Amino acid sequence: MKRLLSIPVGLLLLSLILCGAAGAQEPPPQPTESSDRMFFPRDTLYGYAQFDLAPPHNEIDPNLCAATAGDFGGVNAPCSEFARYMLSGLLEVRPFGRSLLRRFELFGEPRFLFGKNIPQTLYTWSFDAIGIEHSWGAGIYLGKGFEVRVTQHFLFDRLGARSGNLGAADLGPNGPWGRYNTIGVRKTFGTRRW
Repeated sequence: MKRLLSIPVGLLLLSLILCGAAGAQEPPPQPTESSDRMFFPRDTLYGYAQFDLAPPHNEIDPNLCAATAGDFGGVNAPCSEFARYMLSGLLEVRPFGRSLLRRFELFGEPRFLFGKNIPQTLYTWSFDAIGIEHSWGAGIYLGKGFEVRVTQHFLFDRLGARSGNLGAADLGPNGPWGRYNTIGVRKTFGTRRW
């Protein structure tokens, strides 16, 4: 299993400064509460952005190249899509502020991968774009922390010069987990206090 090493110190300080500048805020109301506006209430958007760094010998494997890619050209192997960096995030949109429509949400979750590495062969700090993995969907809050979600996970979109076939070690266009649709139930719990 690949382990990721986050860069928490700088990002944590930046988020604390920004949150402190905005003042202390209460957590957003639960979807069952009514808001002051029917369309696009003040708590319409929720999300986060995250930057991850994978140290050498622990690169992120988006399953685009075979683990033995180094056997097909060594350090010059064309299939070098093992990521050093990942920029990811989540955006949830609740467009309705009142009535039962308040329980409805749309969400998107992209992941951008960067790097040029080959396991056991080539380890660099390159920021070459690899591609984008993304999924999106809709959910309905049922109450008591339960939510039904429908998710569409797309194929991995390769970027730039890496968008074509990269030789014998290329595993094809499927990327992480391929393309799928799911219907799921999510249970949230606890309260977040900052």
